[in-house]
Amino acid sequence: MRHSERFKAVMRNQSVDRLPRIEWAVWWDKTTERWHKEGLPKDLTDRYELYKYFGLDLYYQQWIKPRSEHLPEPQQKGHGIISSFDDYNKYKRLLYPQLGTMLESIEPWLQAQERDECVVWITLEGFFWWPRYLFGIEPHMYAFYDNAELMHQINKDLVDFNIKAIHQICAKNPPTFMTFAEDMSYNKGPMLSKKLFNDFIAPYYRQIIPVLKEYDIVVIIDSDGDVSELIPWLEDVSVDAILPLEHQAAVDVNVLQQKYPQFGYLGNFDKLVMSKGKDAMREEFERLLPAIKRGRFIPSVDHQTPPEVSLEQYLSYLQLLNEYTI
Repeated sequence: MRHSERFKAVMRNQSVDRLPRIEWAVWWDKTTERWHKEGLPKDLTDRYELYKYFGLDLYYQQWIKPRSEHLPEPQQKGHGIISSFDDYNKYKRLLYPQLGTMLESIEPWLQAQERDECVVWITLEGFFWWPRYLFGIEPHMYAFYDNAELMHQINKDLVDFNIKAIHQICAKNPPTFMTFAEDMSYNKGPMLSKKLFNDFIAPYYRQIIPVLKEYDIVVIIDSDGDVSELIPWLEDVSVDAILPLEHQAAVDVNVLQQKYPQFGYLGNFDKLVMSKGKDAMREEFERLLPAIKRGRFIPSVDHQTPPEVSLEQYLSYLQLLNEYTI
């Protein structure tokens, strides 16, 4: 079965020869630094070469950024760069750039996908994520009430940019799936109400998702935290799936599947059990086995593999991943 077909079939609850075996989030640098000391070849630093080395399926990711490299960075993490229309207009020339070199870099991957050598996915910055980047974390929360007009203008510009990017990327060989970077939840649930979602986020999903579906692209939301309450909101705007289903936020894919059986899921393997050894990891896979059997689910580390995990333990994880994804 072709790699791209396999991924789509799982998300659509169709039969497959096996599940995809993927590490969707790149490893922490401290994790691979440890592994290099434990026997991982020191010249292996590239994410995709590591996929090949570990026998994982090759999944290439292209992040489409709506800003040029010349846009100033916030002074501190979590701070923003705008607070008004004047600020936004001042930086507008550095926003929503031509894709240029990005298109050149993704084209060989799309050709390789056509030869069934890999899967290609794109990440677009979403309609919660991007305004937060511009405003900063706390001002963004106030902006829903105090700066609503500017919030809508930002997302109107973003949806136009993203739709243009989709058409350009998909002109020859569309990617298999995409993720919207959003991070709309924390460990207690969504960071906004359903009303704010419906007013400020949903209208833009409803514009862009039909375009993605025209190219047969699986649409996935990337949000940390407890996403349980988000899922029916996302179903309403035709999102297909969600990741990473962080276990530390009390997310259980088995529970979600029972409540939302038509939705797709990726992740939910508790990364904190990996350093406890093979028996603990097998127990975690057994927890996920009912969800695997129900379908529409790809088990994967529920975020980046932490540095507490030794190379030997990670190899044990991969052995079990191969066993449980047959």
